[in-house]
Amino acid sequence: MTQVSTTPTSEPRHQGLVCRRCGCRHFLTVYTRPRHDGIVRRKRCRHCGQAITTREKII
Repeated sequence: MTQVSTTPTSEPRHQGLVCRRCGCRHFLTVYTRPRHDGIVRRKRCRHCGQAITTREKII
């Protein structure tokens, strides 16, 4: 007799930004500013307008 696994399959994990207010994944970049150690970007959620700041480090 063959045993069948009954564990639920895990959903794939999504990478990237998620709006904390509405859960949307679509953002518009408002401005980009270079810094001495990387780049700072200001983004707004297309759905609710929540602002997010991202910092990208240059290695």
